[in-house]
Amino acid sequence: MAKDILSYFLFFVSTSLLSLISDQCFAKALTMTSSIPPPKTIALVPELEVSDFDRSMHFYVEVLGFVIQYDRAERPFAYLAFGDAHIMIEKGGGWMTAHLERPYGRGINFQIRVPEVKSVRERLAAAGWPVFQDIEDAWYRRGTEHFGARELVVQDPDGYLLRFSQDLGVR
Repeated sequence: MAKDILSYFLFFVSTSLLSLISDQCFAKALTMTSSIPPPKTIALVPELEVSDFDRSMHFYVEVLGFVIQYDRAERPFAYLAFGDAHIMIEKGGGWMTAHLERPYGRGINFQIRVPEVKSVRERLAAAGWPVFQDIEDAWYRRGTEHFGARELVVQDPDGYLLRFSQDLGVR
């Protein structure tokens, strides 16, 4: 347990330090600095188009506590992490299949695993941010077992649904 906490802490410290390094120096810095672990390979990272980049950054970073991995000021873009959950947000991206209408992301929610949802709820309350679905426990069947999750769902400024999920074990 202590080793997991230390690894988690080192990951956040190292990625915070990496956000200070320019994109051009990122790869070189990783190879030159042996005390900074390389970022984990993430198989899927959603990139969300946002209507107000500054408001979205405030929500994700200040309200929820995501960490900026890197950003690009010349085109509003940021790569963000919350533990092992990674997302990208941008304004003015070129990969639009149609005009976006609120709420964005209809038909999808992003599950974000957290050690406990209560702290996320407290951060939202402190910021006066409304929740879409308050904390509740759910059990999902997989084969003959049921996996429990304590969940909290919130909409980001553009209406994307974020489902924070805490593991409750198996029954």
